[in-house]
Amino acid sequence: MTTGLLLLRVLLATLLFGHALQKLRGWFGGAGPAGTGAVFERWGFVPGTRLAVTAGLAELAGGASVATGLLTPAGCAVVIGTMTVAAVATSPQGFWAQRGGCEVPFWYGAVAVVLGFTGPGPWSLDAALDLPWASGTGWGAVALPAGLLAAAVPLTARARVLRASRTGTAPQADGDTKA
Repeated sequence: MTTGLLLLRVLLATLLFGHALQKLRGWFGGAGPAGTGAVFERWGFVPGTRLAVTAGLAELAGGASVATGLLTPAGCAVVIGTMTVAAVATSPQGFWAQRGGCEVPFWYGAVAVVLGFTGPGPWSLDAALDLPWASGTGWGAVALPAGLLAAAVPLTARARVLRASRTGTAPQADGDTKA
C-alpha cells in the first residue's frame, strides 16, 4: 500500500507537470500561454491567456503538493478544482479524449479525489511532519467540496461569457463588452 500510494502520487504529479508545462511553456506539444489562451477564450474563459497561465500554475502547485505529499488535502482540492473546470469545458465533445472529450481531466481529478480520501501515505512530508491528514481519514470529504467550490468561480464567469456571446454582448479579453 505504501509503495502504491507513492507511485500513484508521483505518476499523477508527473502528468500534471506535463499538462501545466504545455500551457505555460508550450512543451510536450502544447500551445503555450497565447495558444492555450485562444482555446480558453473559445471555451468562454476570458481573458484567455491570463486564465491559461493561472490554470497552469494551479496544476503545478497541485502537482507539487501531491508529489511531495505536503498539505495533501489542499493540493488535492486544487487539482480537483482545476480538473473540474477542464472537464466541464471539454465535455461537449463527449467523454473520450480521442474526440477531445473530458476523459483526461476527469481521470486526473478522480485520482486527486482518491488521494484526498486515502491520504498521501507514510512516505510523504505530511507523514514526516506528523500532520493530521497523513492518514487521509475524512480529509477527502474536505478536499472534494473545496475543489468543486473553487471550480464554481471560473465556471460561473464562463457561463456569463457564453450567455452574453449568444446575445451579442460578449466580454472581450480586456473585460469590455461589445454591443
